[in-house]
Amino acid sequence: MRGITRHPLAGLTGLAGLAFLACLPMAGPAAADDTPSPSPSATVGTAGTSFLTATAMDPGQQVRVSSSTGDYLYWSFDAAAGETDRLAITITLPTGASRHGPATWTVDVFDGLRRRQPCTAGSQTATAATGAATLALHCLLRQVRSWADPWSDEPLPGTYYVRLSATGLPDQDLGLPVQTDLSITAKKGDAQPDNARLKAPLSPETDAGSTAAPQADSSAAPSAEAERTGHFWNRISWPSTRWWWTIGGGLLAALAGVGGYRLARHPRRWFS
Repeated sequence: MRGITRHPLAGLTGLAGLAFLACLPMAGPAAADDTPSPSPSATVGTAGTSFLTATAMDPGQQVRVSSSTGDYLYWSFDAAAGETDRLAITITLPTGASRHGPATWTVDVFDGLRRRQPCTAGSQTATAATGAATLALHCLLRQVRSWADPWSDEPLPGTYYVRLSATGLPDQDLGLPVQTDLSITAKKGDAQPDNARLKAPLSPETDAGSTAAPQADSSAAPSAEAERTGHFWNRISWPSTRWWWTIGGGLLAALAGVGGYRLARHPRRWFS
């Protein structure tokens, strides 16, 4: 019985087909990686307890967190050059029956270097009476700059941190449940590029004048020059008063020296 003859490339063709079939199941995950990731939830329900564990959020997202009175709550967000961010916080306090006095809350904002950024407008610190159900805080930050001098504390693009804390309340109220609603809105503006031009002078001109040399009057110049050089004595460069005092002092010193010499050399002639 004659054996079946196989083509030398038949084995390679089979191996290539098997490799192709093995790659087909992997096409599904690869295609899934190219699809955009789903957007995060519109509401943030957690908060960090320090700068390192701050919960990241984006301007426009809503934050609703349930916590206890006395906890430090931290959030972080990114700010670009030209933005002006505004924070709005509403704290739902416990019922008045469980509270023992007024409560003071404060919101602080820090940049990436842990420098506290001041609020240009809004109630950064507020106090709620014993019977108040809610407390509102607002903070309008300065516009983020694209550059700043090293010695200044101007806000620069980067990560900013929000800290919410109760700064004053009775000790008996520590641990009571509260609910915090936070929202950040960013207003786009001029990014202040490095090659910006100054629209107006920083110091207005108070006494503006011409720096050109005044032109002499040709009609009055000849008469003044003739009057100044008309006399011989006016054309002599007389020495100053200091020279006159020097010359007089020298003459007096010479006379005193001659007189002293005559008195010491021939004393009899003076008194005979």
